Amino acid sequence: MTTIHYHREFIKEFKKLPKEIQKKLAILEGLFELSCYHPELHTKKLQGKLSSCYAFRVTRDYRVIFQFTAYSEVIFLAVKHRKDIYQK
Repeated sequence: MTTIHYHREFIKEFKKLPKEIQKKLAILEGLFELSCYHPELHTKKLQGKLSSCYAFRVTRDYRVIFQFTAYSEVIFLAVKHRKDIYQK
């Protein structure tokens, strides 16, 4: 089981999301806690400046960027539209 921590920027961004995206993410967090590589999440390792991070799909247009902090602990760093999220 994976423990999830939340960066303060993630929390700010989450509050700005449309309500249906917030609900979908809440459901996917349950899957993520069981397995961060669940096929429904489409988890992938990022490259370039974000090479220490991973991303998973909330919907076709929204992504969550996260980073492992320990063996079974992660921190959710950002949640945004895919056109904006990789601009870090």
